[in-house]
Amino acid sequence: MSGHIPVLLNEIVQAIAPEEGDIVIDGTFGGGGYTKAILDAANCRVFAIDRDPDAIKRGNTLSKSLDNRLTMFEGCYGDMAALVNQKVNAVVLDIGVSSFQIDEADRGFSFREDGPLDMRMAQSGESAADVVNTYDEKDLADIIYKYGEERHSRRVARAIVDARKEEEITTTAQLAKIVRSVVWQAKDKIDPATRTFQGLRIYVNDELGELERGLAAAEELLLPGGRLVVVTFHSLEDRIVKKFFKERSGANARTNRYMPDAATDGPQPTFKLVTRKPVAPSEEELKENPRARSSKLRAAVRTDAPSWTGGNV
Repeated sequence: MSGHIPVLLNEIVQAIAPEEGDIVIDGTFGGGGYTKAILDAANCRVFAIDRDPDAIKRGNTLSKSLDNRLTMFEGCYGDMAALVNQKVNAVVLDIGVSSFQIDEADRGFSFREDGPLDMRMAQSGESAADVVNTYDEKDLADIIYKYGEERHSRRVARAIVDARKEEEITTTAQLAKIVRSVVWQAKDKIDPATRTFQGLRIYVNDELGELERGLAAAEELLLPGGRLVVVTFHSLEDRIVKKFFKERSGANARTNRYMPDAATDGPQPTFKLVTRKPVAPSEEELKENPRARSSKLRAAVRTDAPSWTGGNV
């Protein structure tokens, strides 16, 4: 697990509260930090999912030392209902890119070190280089604005299109230099390339669509009393999780917090909220792991109501 520090680890294990015989899905295996902590906490089983072939190799190696209590599935966690195809006691999702992916320059996720402009978690399909070299200016601007929340997205897109006329953009250093030439560092000291890289990464991996599918799949697979625990790292992800939990817990049917719940003919609540407000990392954790600074944990418990998607596992 070297090089990877799982965030909110104690809070995750506490929220899942694994018991002997439980089956837990770790939908985003990554470095395996959550999986190992869950298996250390109880004599349970973990079904771990990851689309990254490197993560699958790490998991298969770890599995050999865990008495077959860990089973790896290569694929997207949004497809967990098809991959696992059985009811479970808990699902944990750690949304975003793993430390392994960020720290390996040849994966092309980070501008800290030069590497090929890739960003594909599954190491297949359309890469970030394909996007920046072939998409038109408007589409590039829309991606960078929508997924990177970069308010200078049109300026960045124009600079990318101008630069690629001179030479193909193939490395992270090239792209970062282009962005920095038209976006200046703000008072928060965040690198000007950060939001553009985030936007491209989310788009290339369809991370927000994957999150929506994963939440719905977890609803389908969880047994009554099962726990869904989600860690997010930026507002786009957290907004989706917050909305999902609000809808599925019936909070949208309440017109006034001082009045009884409004009657509704719609689907019955499938979750009961555990965290009304997201759990943030402690000051001690932030000192040890600055990458945890924007993380938020939300959790809910599955009711016995049918899933809203109509899935039947």
